[in-house]
Amino acid sequence: MLDRIIERGRLDRLLDEVRDGRSGALLLIGEPGVGKTALLDWRVAAASGVRVARVTGMESEGEMPYSGLHQLCGPMLGHLERLPAPQADALATTFGRSAGPAPDPLLVGLAVLSLLSEVAAERPLVCVIDDAQWLDAASARVLGVVARRLQAESVLMLFSAREPRPELRGVPELAVAGLPEPDARELLASVIRWPLDTHVREAVLAEARGIPLALLELPAGLSPAGLAGGFRLPGALPLTGRIEQSYRRRIDRLPAEARLFLLIAAADPSGDATLLWRAAGRLGLGAAAAEAGEAAQEAGLVEIGVQVIFRHTLARSAVYRNASPEDRRRVHAALAEATAAGPHPDRRAWHRAQAAAG
Repeated sequence: MLDRIIERGRLDRLLDEVRDGRSGALLLIGEPGVGKTALLDWRVAAASGVRVARVTGMESEGEMPYSGLHQLCGPMLGHLERLPAPQADALATTFGRSAGPAPDPLLVGLAVLSLLSEVAAERPLVCVIDDAQWLDAASARVLGVVARRLQAESVLMLFSAREPRPELRGVPELAVAGLPEPDARELLASVIRWPLDTHVREAVLAEARGIPLALLELPAGLSPAGLAGGFRLPGALPLTGRIEQSYRRRIDRLPAEARLFLLIAAADPSGDATLLWRAAGRLGLGAAAAEAGEAAQEAGLVEIGVQVIFRHTLARSAVYRNASPEDRRRVHAALAEATAAGPHPDRRAWHRAQAAAG
């Protein structure tokens, strides 16, 4: 981890406090690729003696109320019976475990605070809410309520977002900027190991503006010969577009089966690897699916285990936008067929809608 002395120091202090029985919250703000997720991953992975719960905001679930909150609280619902009855009932209704009118959002927030406190009574709890800009509004409101009311529960809430959200107003913020020039040069040197013309290197550094993902990804899509001839990308594209363009070049070099496999993964926001393999079978990949998956992973675009994890949000975006509308509809149709209607009627309906031509 290069630089980030201020950010690491702030996170270290918060982690020390949560181990001492205090609580806290922090919202990291920064543009795509600046390293917010890497910073949280690096610091939390080294944190001992705490339990970590993770949420990743998904743009496709932004219209599903409480979908983000369910990511956070779903694994903790075994503690529900320890909550006061009104709060337990509120969460049970919110997450579809019992029928009833929609509970008051403040009551849901207090119930979540109590639930996190019960979990933290066993071991200090660190909640990481990444890509908070994609959280559904209901979840963001509740998590804002919780973060503003933390006191001495041994709970730490760490958010990351591209820009502030009104629902999280009042949560302490920390801006994450690009790397200082010396660190940016060091990071660039770690990925370009061949001789590079001085003006080309300066152009790369100027394009990247110290943003780590740009420094890692923009050169990765070009050959040594291409870089030797000059680093030229369309200036009209925003940085996110230029990074996405680098991913597209990497995608275009893959076999057709691997591109189709990646599109299936990109089209499903759940990240369910079992669903990915089922849909791949329905699209006729069959035995070729395993080879296609290996090729996609070797290209550094995705990791496939129990969950499907893209290297970056922009990698998923590049895969999806790089495909034709016909291919996207075909993939969504296969995912709808592969999604069980019983437990996931909403996702099945969403995929069927995306498979429609109009």
